[in-house]
Amino acid sequence: MTLGLYLVRRLAFSFAMIGAVFFGMLMLFETVEMVRRFGGSGMPTTEIVWLALLRVPSTLYQILPLLTILASMSMFLGLARSSELVVVRAAGRSAMRMLREPFIATILFGALVVAVLNPIAAGSSRAYAERLAQLQSPDQLAQISLEGSALWMRQGDARGQTVIRAQRVGEDALTFHDVTFLLFERATGVPLVRMEADRAHLETGVWVLEGVKRWDLSAANPEREAQYFETFEMPSDLTDERIRESFARSGMISVWDLPAFIRALDRAGLSSRLHRAQFQTEMALPALLGAMLLVGAVLNLQHGRGGGAGMRILLTVLAGFALFFLRNFAQVLGENGQIPLSLAIWTPPIASMLLALGVLLHLEDG
Repeated sequence: MTLGLYLVRRLAFSFAMIGAVFFGMLMLFETVEMVRRFGGSGMPTTEIVWLALLRVPSTLYQILPLLTILASMSMFLGLARSSELVVVRAAGRSAMRMLREPFIATILFGALVVAVLNPIAAGSSRAYAERLAQLQSPDQLAQISLEGSALWMRQGDARGQTVIRAQRVGEDALTFHDVTFLLFERATGVPLVRMEADRAHLETGVWVLEGVKRWDLSAANPEREAQYFETFEMPSDLTDERIRESFARSGMISVWDLPAFIRALDRAGLSSRLHRAQFQTEMALPALLGAMLLVGAVLNLQHGRGGGAGMRILLTVLAGFALFFLRNFAQVLGENGQIPLSLAIWTPPIASMLLALGVLLHLEDG
């Protein structure tokens, strides 16, 4: 147990050092990118740094598997260089027993990351997207969200903001039923017009409404002066691409909120496959981190005096990128429906783990 805790501390130290280096690099890159985009607009430096800081958690969260294999490589290369691996072997510890505590710690760390860091990364991504939208086009802000079984949308124009609520969505994701439109004045936020329609279809630059009742809320008696239309057209800057892209940004939703969001998408008649894939990917992250640890260990368990450290480092980095690419490629296939989601998400980490264990047993027992 003492040796296991020592190895876990070494692994945690290696991971912290590598994570700090990558955090600094990402922060520098994002700051330079923000300066390039907004440096000439008179934006304060604090705002630029804040935008860069909002971007870093999501990027760092995405490369956690690569950080894990680099930390594993760093730890075992350090143990080999200091001859501690020789001492461990001389004490009668096999490689399988030596990796037990670090592997369990990595799995638990992965579960903690999914539970804690994922909501932080999702929240920072949402804050960045909202702030960026305000900076780029504050007068044409559009947003789509789901709450319960209803779909909420918001569009803006020169007159004000319009909030749209649809109870049901058609199969084409562009036809909405039992729709309510509320137009708010931009300066004061006072509601000006309310419309209810039996059906609304989004076409290029316009809403086509059917069975419409319109209230002018600035009138003395809005109900008495309400108007009825069989069809009514209302300008819109929303497009089908923007609606679909809003639901495709699953990285902005916390893993704790994904199940309810998936159920809401299903009730609204929209595809939830991307978000189901995202949820299973988050659930499989601890297994992927464990696989990265084992791959890094298998490639760097040799004694330092045997030479070939540079080649082992190169192989470890290539193996990490290969596994990372394979996981992402399989996820895309699952999201597109070409292979089952469970097979696409869980096969790469489990297969990599079993392959690393097989190589380890071969090296240990011949």
